[in-house]
Amino acid sequence: MSVCLIGLGSNQGERQATLDAATDAVSAIPGCRLIARSTWRETAAVGGPLGQPRFLNGAAKLDTSLSPQELLGRLQQIEQQLGRRRAERWGPRSIDLDLLLYDSLVVETPDLVLPHPRMALRRFVLEPAAEVAGEMLHPTIRWTVSRLLEHLNGTPRYVAITGGIGVGKSHLAERLVESLGARLIAERPDWAELDAFYAEPAANAWDTELRFLRQRAELLAKPAFDEPTSRWHVSDFWFEQSAAFARVWLASAQLPAFLEQQNRLAASVLRPRLVVRLDAPAEVLLERVGQRGRTCERRLTVEQLDRIRRSVIEQTMAPNVGPVLCLSSKDAEAALVEALAAVRGME
Repeated sequence: MSVCLIGLGSNQGERQATLDAATDAVSAIPGCRLIARSTWRETAAVGGPLGQPRFLNGAAKLDTSLSPQELLGRLQQIEQQLGRRRAERWGPRSIDLDLLLYDSLVVETPDLVLPHPRMALRRFVLEPAAEVAGEMLHPTIRWTVSRLLEHLNGTPRYVAITGGIGVGKSHLAERLVESLGARLIAERPDWAELDAFYAEPAANAWDTELRFLRQRAELLAKPAFDEPTSRWHVSDFWFEQSAAFARVWLASAQLPAFLEQQNRLAASVLRPRLVVRLDAPAEVLLERVGQRGRTCERRLTVEQLDRIRRSVIEQTMAPNVGPVLCLSSKDAEAALVEALAAVRGME
């Protein structure tokens, strides 16, 4: 038998009666045994069209002998039986049954993604999930469900945006700030220094990367967040991306000393509630870098841009990073919608 976690939600009709019926139907699936069901919680709709009715949400923990695909098929059958019609994404629905976790499996197919790709970004999922399955492990973030919820409760309303050069970090940060009424935390590049750096990276990498590291630590120092907790903060960089860029530009002998300084400064820096990682192919990044016309960046090659983007991806997958929202920068409007929904879901 495998242990799995299911999220339940409804914002149409007799919500509680529908959720009770869904729980009964799930527990009656052959090969399944209901271990625990959370209390129902009322929450506002996140994402989708405005003016939706409020949701009732909950979670259920099961033992099952079914495969993940078989269980998903059964859940979708129950949704149909209870009147679910899939029309508009994030639209109103009579019943929503999401397979969140299945043991520690990681699956990515067109029909099923495990763990659920947005469960760590949604308070309305994590609160009931922690009630019944706090000890279950999110296999890619490598935190328990309880720790994911503690992260939401114990971090400031701060979003860090990261990615390679030319991916659109500043643009997304500015759009988020405008949409949220948030405070922007922006880097202040020294373009003359960067011109010298790109001309001779080997000679200038240490000083340049160290200056960026110290500036990021100053901008993200804990006293800078001593504002009312209702306000969001958005930075167009991520403190930990310093390590990613350092791995690309520094000599191997310099890297340990740099990482030691970063670890020391990290103690004075508040960690984000959410990291948003933007990505695009290196060829696209090279084209964008050329279009923005900065003299210092004209020396960048597609190989260098690809090494940087890969290093940032690797850094966001490191232990103890926490929730990361991975977005393509191909469609700026779609990225903004996804990021806004994630932020609202973490409130």
